[in-house]
Amino acid sequence: MSRQVNLRHPIQVARNWGSAKDGTHHFWIQRLTAVALMLLSPWFVWFALGMIGAEYASVRLSLAQPLTATLMVAFVIALFWHVKLGLQVVIEDYVHVEWQALTLQIIITFACFAATLASVLAIGRIAFAA
Repeated sequence: MSRQVNLRHPIQVARNWGSAKDGTHHFWIQRLTAVALMLLSPWFVWFALGMIGAEYASVRLSLAQPLTATLMVAFVIALFWHVKLGLQVVIEDYVHVEWQALTLQIIITFACFAATLASVLAIGRIAFAA
């Protein structure tokens, strides 16, 4: 068996492939959502622990406060966006069959979107109905 010799310089091989121009945007959005979660998670834990043992009506009234509802919506959006971005990286790194990777990306995108939408609608229903 003869091995084919490639006389092209590596830069010629890579030329015109270009970058996807998506890596730095993905990197910064993932870091931004991480910072948002670092700020919102202690508030969420404090809020959730404060609601332990509270009656249903009391929890609804607490969540209906404009600041609380706003922080909860921000927490949910940052959480699911961060989850989607993190799972995307895991799939890109560890799933090497293209159709499986694409299928998983689509499933995760729809699942995160559906969970975000359901959460925001539930928070809105509580906030506007109380």
